Amino acid sequence: MRAYGRRRNQKFKQYKKHYNGIRARIETLASSQGIYRSRRGIFMGVCRGFADYFNFNVFWLRIITLILFLFTGFWPLGVMYIVAGMLLKMEPVSPFSNEKDQEFYDSYTHSRQSAIQRIKRKFENIERRIQRMEHTVTSREFDWK
Repeated sequence: MRAYGRRRNQKFKQYKKHYNGIRARIETLASSQGIYRSRRGIFMGVCRGFADYFNFNVFWLRIITLILFLFTGFWPLGVMYIVAGMLLKMEPVSPFSNEKDQEFYDSYTHSRQSAIQRIKRKFENIERRIQRMEHTVTSREFDWK
C-alpha cells in the first residue's frame, strides 16, 4: 500500500512540475517578452498585438486569421483567439523608461491590490518625512539664520 502511495505522490509531483513549466512559459510569453493586446485593435486587439510583436503587417495577419477561422470550423480558432485575448495583458499607455516601470506595470496588471498597497506605503512614507521636516522647521529650537 505504501509503494502505491509513493508512486501516486511521485506521479502527482511530475504532473505538478509539468504544469508549472507550462505556466511559466505562458507567463514569460505573455509578460516579459512584451506581447500585449493592442489598444488600437478591432476585436480585443489580439491580431494587432501579435503583428506588432512579430513586426508583421496586421492586415495580412487578420486575413490569415479569418481564413483559418473559416476553414477550422469556427470554434477551434475562435476559442484560441478569445483565450489569447483573456491571457494577454493590455498594451501599456506609454512606453517604459526603465525596468522599474516595467516591473510596476507587470505587478499592477497581475495584482492591482498589491500595486495599490505599494503606492499607499510610498505616500505614507513621504507623508511621514514631510511631517518630520515640518516639526523640525516649526520647533522653537530651529534657528532661521
